Amino acid sequence: MRFPLPLRLGDRIAVTSPSSGVPDALRARLRTAIQTVEAYGYEVMVGECMDGTGHVSADAPKRARELTALLTDPSVRAVVPPWGGETAIDLLELLDWPAIMAAEPTWLVGFSDMSTILTPLTLRTGIATIHGNNLMDTPYRAPEGLLTWLDLAAAGPGATLRQDSPGRYRAEGFDDYRKNPGVRELTLDTPGRWIRLDRPEPVEVTGRLIGGCIETLCHTAGTRYGDVAGFAREHAPEGLIVYVEAASDDAFTICRSLHGMRLAGFFTNANAVLVGRTRAADAASLTQHQAVLDALSALDVPIIADVECGHVVPYMPVVNGALARLTYSDTENSLTQTLA
Repeated sequence: MRFPLPLRLGDRIAVTSPSSGVPDALRARLRTAIQTVEAYGYEVMVGECMDGTGHVSADAPKRARELTALLTDPSVRAVVPPWGGETAIDLLELLDWPAIMAAEPTWLVGFSDMSTILTPLTLRTGIATIHGNNLMDTPYRAPEGLLTWLDLAAAGPGATLRQDSPGRYRAEGFDDYRKNPGVRELTLDTPGRWIRLDRPEPVEVTGRLIGGCIETLCHTAGTRYGDVAGFAREHAPEGLIVYVEAASDDAFTICRSLHGMRLAGFFTNANAVLVGRTRAADAASLTQHQAVLDALSALDVPIIADVECGHVVPYMPVVNGALARLTYSDTENSLTQTLA
């Protein structure tokens, strides 16, 4: 595994939108997010691919050129999008993969549609990436027990970082950035712990982390951009901890997608599976938890659900490629990551 150098005061962080840009009505939140990163002591540069009038920030070749340029620019130490979107998959064949592999590794951050780029980048190059808060989420203060993507990016190779579930989440809705662009406090109004879906026993397991958003990664699984089994052979002889999360697809769709990912080898080397908490719809005869079990119970590994690694706040950022220890019991819900 190749871990980017840790962020240091004065380092440059680049902002670009590989998927959806930022409409004018949300530019105030963008400014708040940029100012938050600058307050940490970093320089922020904003790329050209930021237009928010459509579902993508620019045409695919332009977005691919900008992302490649930023990932290979030695003066840029991290690249973060404002948020995800819908069709970042159109970049995979257009990125300059040899140039990215040859350059000094740079942190790439994000979640949701950014999984479409983050996970293939780690799988194909062995460069660690951060599945965590997007830029627009960065002003939020992390609740006790959790870290931010900036915390992870500032940790050096060999660092060990533990996160514990805060035991609370937001049951409904999101903050309206149009009305309150400066919001910094998360609303966590509902108690909720992790739950083991396959059986009730405690879990203590290690493995190398890989995963992301089900709705986007299901379309790359089994291709040269989603070869998890090959990644495990090369980088994870100890096995994997695979994490997945549903953004909005209903239970039937998630069930089909997870079956397809399993058939494509996405979970073949898993020692455990983490499933993000979701508000996506159940079906009349199938819940989201049942959909996961239907597709993945045959793996015969621990399946831990309602983890803070999805679209429901709060956010537990994880490093694709980090060696992790998962602990699940009545008294502890924790994930410890080592950048090694």
